[in-house]
Amino acid sequence: MVIETSSSASSFEPTATSTGEDCGRLAIPALSVGNVGMTTPLFLAPMAGVTDCDFRLIIRRLSGVGVVSMEFISSRAIVDGNQKTRDLMLFAEEERPLSIQIYGSDAATMADAARVVEELQPDICDINMGCPANKVLKGCAGAALMGDLEQAKTIISEVKKVLSIPLTVKFRLGLNEHSRNFIELGRICEGEGVAAVAIHGRTAKQGYSGEADWSQIAQLVEAVNIPVIGNGDVRSPEDASRMFKGTGCAGVMIGRGATRNPWVFRQTTDHLAGRPYTEPALEDRRDLILSHFELVTSRDIGKFALHKLRKFTGWYTHGLPGGRVLRQKIHSLPDIPAFFQAVKEYFAEAIDQRDQRAA
Repeated sequence: MVIETSSSASSFEPTATSTGEDCGRLAIPALSVGNVGMTTPLFLAPMAGVTDCDFRLIIRRLSGVGVVSMEFISSRAIVDGNQKTRDLMLFAEEERPLSIQIYGSDAATMADAARVVEELQPDICDINMGCPANKVLKGCAGAALMGDLEQAKTIISEVKKVLSIPLTVKFRLGLNEHSRNFIELGRICEGEGVAAVAIHGRTAKQGYSGEADWSQIAQLVEAVNIPVIGNGDVRSPEDASRMFKGTGCAGVMIGRGATRNPWVFRQTTDHLAGRPYTEPALEDRRDLILSHFELVTSRDIGKFALHKLRKFTGWYTHGLPGGRVLRQKIHSLPDIPAFFQAVKEYFAEAIDQRDQRAA
C-alpha cells in the first residue's frame, strides 16, 4: 500500500558549521537483513504515535538512516480490516528500506496479519516482543511473550512460514530482573530462521526508566550467529559509536533520541566515518518543523493534527532559547494557521537575537 510523495530531500540540508570532533573512522562491516541491504547500519525504532509516514519521510530525507520502522500495528486490527489501522500501514516508495512491525498473542492471527504485510511488500516484517505498555502486556502480547517462550516460538514459526520477506524480532532483556531470558529468546529466533534481532537493554518492568544495560546486548551478540541490533539510550553520534564499540552489535537502533534530533542519523554516519558532523542552525530547525507540519496537515486538519503538531513542537524545540514559551503558547492556539504563525514568529525572533549577538 504505497502513497505518492513529492517533497525533495534537499529541503533539509544543514547550514550550521561543523561541531563534532574527528573521532577516527570506526570500521563497521556492511549490514544486510536477509536479502535487504542498507546504506548504513542505523535503524529508526518503531514508536507508537511517532513513526508515522510523515515522520519516517522526514528522517529518510535527512538521510543517514538505514531502515525506518512503522509504529507497531495490532495483528487483530489488521485481520479485522480496521480502516484506521490500514491507513497506518500506508508508506511511500521513498521510505525504503522499511519495516512493518506487528504485535499480538495468537499465532494464527499473527500469521494472518503477516500475510497482509506480505501483500503490502515492505522490505522487512518485524514482531514486537518488547513493548512494556500495560495495555499490551494485559493482552499477553509485546514483552509478555517473554514470559511464555513456547508461545513466542510458535508465533515466530507461524509468521515465518507465510513470509518471503525477511523476518526480525524486537525484544527486551526479560520481564524483570529475575527473568532475564533474552539469550534464550535470541536462540529461538535464530533457530526459527529469523534474519536479525533487535534488543532494548532494559526489562519490561523498567519501561524507559533507569539506564539501558549495554553489557547484556554484548552477551546476546556472543550467543547468537545472526545480526543483533542494539537499542536503548542512544541519543547522540557518540552514544552510537560507544554502543558499536562496547557491544559488537551489527546495527544500532535509535528511538527517542531521533524525536529531539532528527539529524542524529546523518550526524552518526559522519561521526562513524571519522568526519566532524554538523549541528542544525535555527533556520534548519524552522524549515524542518514547517515541512513536517505541512505533511501532517495535508492529511489531517482537525484536532488530531493540532495534537500531533503540539507534541512534535515540544520535541523539536527542546533546549532552544525561549522554546518553553512557544510550547506554552501553542497549547492555547485555536487552529492550524495560528499555530504556523506562532512557529514562524518564534524563529524569526530567535534568529534575529542570534544575529544581534553575533554582530
